[in-house]
Amino acid sequence: MNVFEERGITHLDLHGVRHHNVEDDVYDFILRHQDLLPLIIICGNSNTMIKIVSETLTKNLIEFSSPRFGIIRVERIN
Repeated sequence: MNVFEERGITHLDLHGVRHHNVEDDVYDFILRHQDLLPLIIICGNSNTMIKIVSETLTKNLIEFSSPRFGIIRVERIN
């Protein structure tokens, strides 16, 4: 799990993370950095990774957008 800041926004880069670890890593990242919203999650070109992240956020009532393919922006935690 690679976390970094770019242009004042905290990012999580999921490249190299195994699919079975994604849900826990994403939720942990959001909880640790919830005071820094918005957050960016980089999924890359994997449709499976995008689906896992989207389902994780939806299940946990976390609002998000997708400004570009492979990028998910966490907007708000309900």
